[in-house]
Amino acid sequence: MKHFFMLFGLMILLATCQEYEYPFQNPDLPLEQRVSDLVSRLTLEEKVGQMMDVTPGIPRLGIPVYNWWNEALHGVARAGVATVFPQAIGLAATWDTELIYSMADVISTEARAKHHEAVRNNDFSRYKGLTIWSPNINIFRDPRWGRGQETYGEDPYLTSRIGVQFVKGLQGDDPVYLKTISTPKHYAVHSGPEPARHTFDAIVSKRDLLETYLPAFEATVREGGAWSVMGAYNRFMGEACCASPLLLKEYLRTQWGFQGYVVSDCGAINDIYAHHKLVETPEEAAALAVKTGTDLNCGRTYSHLIKAVEKGLINEAEIDLAVERLFEARFRLGMFDPPARVKYAQIPFSENNSEEHRELSLIMAQKSIVLLKNQNNFLPLNKKIKSILITGPNANAADVMYGNYNGTPSKSVTPLQGIKNKLGEAVEILTSKGPGWVQENLTETISADYLSTPDGKPGLSAEFYANDSLGGTPAAVRTDSEIHFSFGRTAEPAPGIPAVQFSSRWKGKIKAPVSGDYKLQITGDDGYRLYIDNELIIDKWQRQFMTTTEATHSFKAGEAKNITIEYFNGRYGGMIDLSWHIPGTDPLQETVDLAKKADAVIFIGGLSPRLEGEEMRVEFEGFKGGDRTKIELPEIQSKYLKALNKTGRPVVFVNMSGSAVAFPWEAANLNAIIQLWYPGQEGGTALADVLFGDYNPAGRLPVTFYKSTEDLPPFEDYNMTNRTYKYFTGEALYPFGYGLSYTTFSYAKLNLPKKIKAGEPVSIQVDVTNTGKSDGDEVVQVYVTDDKASFPVPIRSLKGFKCVSLQKGETKTVSFTLQPRQLSVIDDDGNRLIEPGTFTIAIGGCQPIAKPASTSGTISGSFEVTGENFKIE
Repeated sequence: MKHFFMLFGLMILLATCQEYEYPFQNPDLPLEQRVSDLVSRLTLEEKVGQMMDVTPGIPRLGIPVYNWWNEALHGVARAGVATVFPQAIGLAATWDTELIYSMADVISTEARAKHHEAVRNNDFSRYKGLTIWSPNINIFRDPRWGRGQETYGEDPYLTSRIGVQFVKGLQGDDPVYLKTISTPKHYAVHSGPEPARHTFDAIVSKRDLLETYLPAFEATVREGGAWSVMGAYNRFMGEACCASPLLLKEYLRTQWGFQGYVVSDCGAINDIYAHHKLVETPEEAAALAVKTGTDLNCGRTYSHLIKAVEKGLINEAEIDLAVERLFEARFRLGMFDPPARVKYAQIPFSENNSEEHRELSLIMAQKSIVLLKNQNNFLPLNKKIKSILITGPNANAADVMYGNYNGTPSKSVTPLQGIKNKLGEAVEILTSKGPGWVQENLTETISADYLSTPDGKPGLSAEFYANDSLGGTPAAVRTDSEIHFSFGRTAEPAPGIPAVQFSSRWKGKIKAPVSGDYKLQITGDDGYRLYIDNELIIDKWQRQFMTTTEATHSFKAGEAKNITIEYFNGRYGGMIDLSWHIPGTDPLQETVDLAKKADAVIFIGGLSPRLEGEEMRVEFEGFKGGDRTKIELPEIQSKYLKALNKTGRPVVFVNMSGSAVAFPWEAANLNAIIQLWYPGQEGGTALADVLFGDYNPAGRLPVTFYKSTEDLPPFEDYNMTNRTYKYFTGEALYPFGYGLSYTTFSYAKLNLPKKIKAGEPVSIQVDVTNTGKSDGDEVVQVYVTDDKASFPVPIRSLKGFKCVSLQKGETKTVSFTLQPRQLSVIDDDGNRLIEPGTFTIAIGGCQPIAKPASTSGTISGSFEVTGENFKIE
């Protein structure tokens, strides 16, 4: 009978296999068998072709082309219309891991919807795949790092908790198939400086490595189940991160049990020989990276693997291992199975950018806002206010709301528009452009009032070319009312025009309102030229990141002159703005005069993703290569705020930035300060909700706001001494974990054990009461201090947090359990130990420090750990 059933099973298997040309096509076979069968059928050349981010198809086996590169840091990026959530640093300010999971689930839904729609249209281009190179879980150790906006802040525990939920939300909960693949990056010890990232060697102690730089990666792999990890550009302790046995073999695969694939950052394998100079040839670099454990090359250096095999630098079996990992990932995504078997393949395109998703974007924006100052409960403002002045460089800048690595929303609400929508026509809303981000904004975009096309229509005649050299016949022609554009990497500037590598020309007449010398200004990225009456006035026809170029030209009132503006865009999303300064105007005085007519002033300033970001060329004081050299609020903005404050009108400062900004004068003198980050497509609505009391702010800082650049150690030093709240011995402007509410909270009845044995968990309970006059949300934070450690330890460490909603007068008991690992220290050899001694627990809505004053209290207690040293494996 036993043999009968075995024979019967074999007959069914053979009958099933007959439906497929190859065993790897059979979804009923074990995954390992399918992967092995497929890879065994490939030539060496075909295998190598599958190991780079742009993979060719293999028609003889029915394998389609695939592009591994997709981005979804805070929404599906660079793939047209998608829901744009707050930038990652703003997501961290919510401290709401359940909401992070829901958001990541929405993002993966939109990624799936876009992917299957693209496949139906035979579109296999970049940013249409299911392998997502997010999240960025590097530790934001220094506020000068331009890419810190992409992270979840400076704390490894907060980063870990958010990172795990983001990974789970992206990858889904199906027992068979992954919804998408999440790729935590950049592994590891990577956080600037940007200009040196291709050559830099990060040197850290084992203690800092294990305490600060690795926990989030370990958590997203072990707990989150991330199926991919991206290696960083830089070296770590002399070894390239993408070829480090310690990082890739010892920690990632041996200790953490990682089963997925490793992808290099783009061009990082090339760096191994070209910039780090660790080997001499691309063949050696490719072989070294693959043998160490980097399976996929973003770039083309792995094309040299064929020669590397011929030279004996690597064998085909080692290549097979990498290719098997890559195909296993694609099998787990259901790419080779009938769509009917993959539930995620059923997601319709209509799920992209749905109304429900846009509503979640608003919720995330609301919860990300941090109220930093509210003197004498000045906020919320009364909606019956008679007049209000809205000014500042970010008041109406839509692209600033999106941060970097962003999608394109179908609609968005700037701060100015959000306030207008909130107040309607009953309130007089005055506006002034105010200063630029880093310099006096003497110019304003030249409007259609002063421009006319050759046939006399308002604006300029525009020609767009599908190349970057103004060559051939224009592919699109239209009329533009002004030259003020911000082009994304994916949105077409005009029908039939590619999102990058295009050019354009605007022609017509310009007529000045008054006589005098006008300062003409173009801000652009990449090249631009300006002609007045066929005379070349401005010439910056070169590849470049954002630059501003000025020229002076004399006009007579009412005199019409010919004007031509030419522009080209290179690899990246660009922008172009034509502005002028009309003689006899003073923007600062005009702003001050308007403020005197208003009952309140809202100044919306800060930074911009055009100033801080990834490997940028920016020609402004305080900014270098995407990083900052100073963390202070740009001087011109502070100048305006001081002038506005002198009017006697109450001033609210709204800071938009992806990093901590130092503004001690503003903190001491202004009525209210709000940290808005880069809040996504609904940022303006969220801000208005907070300003006028329709939402009670509950965000908490995921980074320390320092008082001065002088508080910081050298940027290049990766030692954690005096960095972040855990080690900083000075007084912060606003500390990590800080944030105000329109209500108040108190803590009581802290319940702690008096003693535990080393290796036992710790149970904690505390009562939290809303003692104010309105409902509100509190972020209950647990900080631990090891009072008698034998080794250097943090001043205090975040070890738990929960978001709690409380109606006015309501009390809730909140419970935490600290696991043994959360009480451990790292010894000099990198061992993790729990030592006997006294531990202090502080619980509250902020850290247990007196300054600045908070709307949340704290309560503290201590307990004793007894026994011998307990080693955590």
